[in-house]
Amino acid sequence: MPATKLLPLLLLLLFLLPVAVSAARWQARQPPEGWWAADRSSTGLLPPAAAHRPAVVRVLAARTVRWRGIVAVHCWLVLKPEGAARYERYDYTAWGAPIRVNGFAPDGRWFGAAPEVVFAADGAAAARLIPPMLAAIEGYAWRNQGDYRAWPGPNSNTFVAAVLEAVPGLPVALPPTAIGKDYPHDGRWLRRTASGTGLRLTLGGYAGLTLGWVEGVEVNLLGLVAGLDLRRPALKLPGLGRIGLPDRDGSSPLPGMGPEAGRNSGAGTARPAA
Repeated sequence: MPATKLLPLLLLLLFLLPVAVSAARWQARQPPEGWWAADRSSTGLLPPAAAHRPAVVRVLAARTVRWRGIVAVHCWLVLKPEGAARYERYDYTAWGAPIRVNGFAPDGRWFGAAPEVVFAADGAAAARLIPPMLAAIEGYAWRNQGDYRAWPGPNSNTFVAAVLEAVPGLPVALPPTAIGKDYPHDGRWLRRTASGTGLRLTLGGYAGLTLGWVEGVEVNLLGLVAGLDLRRPALKLPGLGRIGLPDRDGSSPLPGMGPEAGRNSGAGTARPAA
């Protein structure tokens, strides 16, 4: 087939058709009361902080509000040092000071949309992640009022991606629907991926290419991402996200954290999850 016909067909199959399917699904799940009044209560993904002594790190993601939920999720961070009596939730939002601390329940629904766990670490593994993450939050460049831009960034997903990059070799990839994750928050157009297993080329967040063992192959076109997960075979499609084997790793320890970091439960657990 001539390239002049193949390219439009690929664009239709990989970008436009998935977005159309996602739009139909989004319309069906709209809350009758409207997005602003939608449920933001806890989903029970986290144990009560006061009764859970080990350190905790979570990256959560939920469909964002209004029509943007067709193609995008909103990611946030939850941190709890060992022995702390409460979780600290960090969002990057369009209103007020961009970095919002404890503005919502740590594992709350995002205006009606239930979150999923993208990454989880507990115990010793989490305790080692928290200091560099807090330093990255404190030193985040786009922290002033007016810095937030929904597209192509810097947005909530840019913020979370920057914090994750502060921990070299972290085996986690944000969802393909985390639009803004590829925005060059530090101005670099070519960089190693957060996992340290590949490279990411980005043209201001408007277009780009990612190649990595953890991240797989991702093509960014106007913020929409299509690609393949190579480590655990799956398709990555705009709007629909990841379709394939679960993105879980309960047996591989984080680099330098010892064998206890890879267990499925107990102190020292670190695992990315779908």
